[in-house]
Amino acid sequence: MKKKFIYTGIRIFFSVFILLLAVACSGRRNEAQVLPPETSPLSQSYVGYGVINVLYARLNSETTADSAASGHARIGTVVRIHERRLVRAGGRNESWLMVEEESKGWIREDLVNVYSNLSQARTASEAMR
Repeated sequence: MKKKFIYTGIRIFFSVFILLLAVACSGRRNEAQVLPPETSPLSQSYVGYGVINVLYARLNSETTADSAASGHARIGTVVRIHERRLVRAGGRNESWLMVEEESKGWIREDLVNVYSNLSQARTASEAMR
């Protein structure tokens, strides 16, 4: 009688365990894509500093590659970053930065190495030249 009671208890335990496991693993999760804010709400008048990482970069008047040019920058140029925007283009998100060197303009973020302060950006710039 005692053995029967123990076996019944073990069967119930494993039955509940398998049931919970099946319920927990069967559901699909609908995870929303999390995107960072365009510009940090805690930032001051700028987001940070950047260094151009390509030989020659075009600064655009808008956040599109076919917009008018507003200036140019060369590799190793330190720029001040004023704003960051995520733009949907060609079915994917592109990150654009509003930068200022001699002139202001938009540039894709992948063409700029971003740093939190000017001294880091200057050090990186010197290493590129």
